[in-house]
Amino acid sequence: MSALAIERAVAINAVLRASKVCQKVFQNLVTSDTVIKKDRSPVTVADFSSQAVVNRILYESFPNDPIVGEEESGSLRGDSGKELRNKVLSLVNSVLDTPLNDNELLETIDRGNFPGGSSGRMWTLDPIDGTMGFIRGEQFCVGLALIIDGDVHLGVLGCPNFPVDLKAPEEETQICLADISSPSAASFCESVVAAHSSHGDAAKIASLLGITKPPLRMDSMCKYCAVARGDADIYLRLPVSIDYEENIWDHAAGCILIKEAGGVVSDIYNKPLDFSLGRTLKTNKGVVVAHSKIHGQVIDAVQQVILKK
Repeated sequence: MSALAIERAVAINAVLRASKVCQKVFQNLVTSDTVIKKDRSPVTVADFSSQAVVNRILYESFPNDPIVGEEESGSLRGDSGKELRNKVLSLVNSVLDTPLNDNELLETIDRGNFPGGSSGRMWTLDPIDGTMGFIRGEQFCVGLALIIDGDVHLGVLGCPNFPVDLKAPEEETQICLADISSPSAASFCESVVAAHSSHGDAAKIASLLGITKPPLRMDSMCKYCAVARGDADIYLRLPVSIDYEENIWDHAAGCILIKEAGGVVSDIYNKPLDFSLGRTLKTNKGVVVAHSKIHGQVIDAVQQVILKK
């Protein structure tokens, strides 16, 4: 049995079940009115439900492993949280083998309150990455990663709406970045929402690199998947404020996916992402993802644009 084979199987099971919960929420709670009003209440239900499902499954197999999760149970507690709590509990119990009660649900969600750190094992979870993509019925994902002594060793991304075209879906398929030698032949992948990453700066960087293809825009860590399998060649998440810190759960699973597919992930200063400093990437600014053959050129262009500001 290969190293981390049990962890891999448990993580895939957890993410698959959480993805099913998210799909149930979309089918039953998201309406056209939700999209028009940008109502985040279905996302709240799905976030809590997804985190509870993953945390519970991890706890059953690895009870001593802490979890760095996005959600905490405060708004589910007491009489004011009863309606939301009941919705979440029903969804969670629809996919778990052993149902939870109210208290177990709250305790399970709060297993994600670990502050992170540089030693030992910990999991990090984004129960729904890409909230607006989820509401629109477009790209979102459930992202789970295992970090050991500050390094990501395992990552699983559940992307229910990501198009898949595999000849043998019942078999494991190895993915790899598209082979590319010149950045001018590349295409960008970037966030739909400009508030998450500067579209204007990305356009300037594309111009410097001689890139003429239009960017591929999508929400969530699905962008890592798009680059890993060759749908795009470069993913940029450019800083939109000087003091913003990226959350570790937004990048851990995607980071190892790119590395295993033959790519390089760094910040805009060409520093590796450091997952050992708590719940955020405190010493990193932005994210740059590309094939190893062109990553250095992309970094040069990024710095020409960003460091002049």
